Amino acid sequence: MEDPHRRPEGVSDETVEALGSLSKALETTERARGHLFSFHQLTGTADLELDRAVTLLREAGHTEWAQRVEREILGRNVIPGHWTFQIVEAYDRTYYQEFRDLEREAVDRLAEGRDHLYEAEMKEARRTRGHPDHTARPDSPGTRTPNSPFD
Repeated sequence: MEDPHRRPEGVSDETVEALGSLSKALETTERARGHLFSFHQLTGTADLELDRAVTLLREAGHTEWAQRVEREILGRNVIPGHWTFQIVEAYDRTYYQEFRDLEREAVDRLAEGRDHLYEAEMKEARRTRGHPDHTARPDSPGTRTPNSPFD
């Protein structure tokens, strides 16, 4: 079986570097998307905590403040017309999915679908041949698995 991380015949250094850069940009976008989900969940958690704040304000005799929190903040749009789930959906639909599709198509067409060529070549250049923790692949002869502290 052919190594899925070996550069196909005729793929230039420049192409490998460009695809590596495109992949890195997509990975950064993946992280940004994760932060967007954090924003979504944190904002939702805060909104749900407002229920408790309203109850406590009422119990403490601050009915006006409880009503104000309910009326002005509870369930409020974070930007006009949008709750956070709508922001996530719009991001996915208008940016993230388009970026993923383009990156996948570039790798498919320019490198026969082989992912992480740049990283695989960097690994090969940096590993110490013969060292059991620097093998080329997980199934390479001599690969050492970490010992469990419970053995």
